[in-house]
Amino acid sequence: MSIQAGLVGLPNVGKSTLFNALTKSSIPAENYPFCTIDPHVAITEVPDDRMGILQKSYNSQKQIPATVTFVDIAGLVKGAASGEGLGNQFLSHIQQVNLILHVLRCFEDSNIISTQDLIDPLVDYEIIVSELMLKDLEAVQKRIEKAEHGLKKAQNNPLERKELEAEIELLKKVKTALDNADAKTVRTLTQDSSVKTIPLLSAKNFLIIANVAEHEIENDAYLANKNFQKLVAHFGADRVIPVCAKLEGELAQMSDEDAEEIMSLVGLKQRSLGTIIKKTYEHLGLITFFTCGPKEIHAWPIKHGMTIRQAAGEIHSDLERGFICADIFNYKDLATYATEAKLKEAGKMRVEGQHYLVQDGDIVHIKFNV
Repeated sequence: MSIQAGLVGLPNVGKSTLFNALTKSSIPAENYPFCTIDPHVAITEVPDDRMGILQKSYNSQKQIPATVTFVDIAGLVKGAASGEGLGNQFLSHIQQVNLILHVLRCFEDSNIISTQDLIDPLVDYEIIVSELMLKDLEAVQKRIEKAEHGLKKAQNNPLERKELEAEIELLKKVKTALDNADAKTVRTLTQDSSVKTIPLLSAKNFLIIANVAEHEIENDAYLANKNFQKLVAHFGADRVIPVCAKLEGELAQMSDEDAEEIMSLVGLKQRSLGTIIKKTYEHLGLITFFTCGPKEIHAWPIKHGMTIRQAAGEIHSDLERGFICADIFNYKDLATYATEAKLKEAGKMRVEGQHYLVQDGDIVHIKFNV
């Protein structure tokens, strides 16, 4: 699936360092703005404890995990919407992603240059969102003009006129929200509406990555970080993920054994990367279904709300085209009954038609004829 999450932030907040850790890649992460000029894309495995259990249950040769795609987008600066820095290029890259990960600096370090006078993650966030809204305002105004022109030409097409009138009404409300720098209302208006219109940068779903200092990781000391507290108070704890990008970058280069030893020494209870990947997956609206057998356990990511026939198409287009039905049961039931034979005895394995909505953890066997 072509679904991506983009790491966005001002220069020198730790984006490229975090991206390196997330993907175990080695793009530059130098101490100066605009080190990353083109967006870097990498595919990362999604941690899933169910995979190992399924592999043992089916005595499979290998695992093929679900993946999520991360994009490292170069640092934005104030004025990006009018072309400052490499603004227009970067804003177009943000347009391509489905989820924005705002990487915000919450640590003090005189050795790392900051583009702002003070370390204030909320100010940094507002700078980025303001640039997104300015770009959206330009796009909305152009779309209103085009829709109004289309309305004049659609005198004899009532259905087209109705659609254009609804879109214009929505866009004028969005424009008012953008004029008031109200990104929350922009998201509410566009996400809750059934009216189709242009995609907006400031309406995209997002998570907050709070990049804290290395010494604040020990025993969750970051909880006392005023900048972290400010982010939680503003966005809610569920949307804010604490991470030390520097430490995670170092751990990513170590063996699992060495990483565990360092984690123990610094009091890091669990890797933040797993949390970032899992929350990204969740906020992208993705769920996982499995195909299982002696050859492999394969985790397939799909958008929540897809039918089994559509999901079959993620495996192979022939399966969707020639879909007949599917044998389906859920991982939770397999964990309870241990074997497929016992699942059948308990009536937990069922046959579903093409309109069945796939649930997270479903294990499927597609029957088809092409």
